[in-house]
Amino acid sequence: MTRPFWETTPLDRMTPEQWESLCDGCGLCCLVRFEDADSGEIIPTRVHCRLLDAATCRCSNYPDRKQEVPDCITLTPEVIPRLGWMPRSCAYRRLQEGRGLADWHPLVSGDPESVHRAGVSVRGQTLSETELAHEDDMVDHAAPDLLGERGLGD
Repeated sequence: MTRPFWETTPLDRMTPEQWESLCDGCGLCCLVRFEDADSGEIIPTRVHCRLLDAATCRCSNYPDRKQEVPDCITLTPEVIPRLGWMPRSCAYRRLQEGRGLADWHPLVSGDPESVHRAGVSVRGQTLSETELAHEDDMVDHAAPDLLGERGLGD
């Protein structure tokens, strides 16, 4: 039996199609985050980027996102090890760390809804930055325990 590509192909050798298919659609990387000036801790909020489609947990303008949101991070194999704020559940991080994909990942389950049923996505848990009266209101939605609450470890 042939092993799946994510078990045989290093991240830096994947085709663009393989790379993109690793995204599980959780939306966690689209949350607005703050860095605590004193501790350096990265604190997520329950506010998502204006381009995130809250129903699908996918970017509504993925091809042009960098033009619309200049500080949007483009994931590459080189960048992933430097993004300590990425959830441990993220397929890119899991593979980079040699842990394989979780059983709820759509590539494993064959169902794009499995990430939501597993409670790993932000679906129904966030609001768009466009819904805030002022940008400073984001701090009112800080959720330092968000990742722990969702059990996003292994």
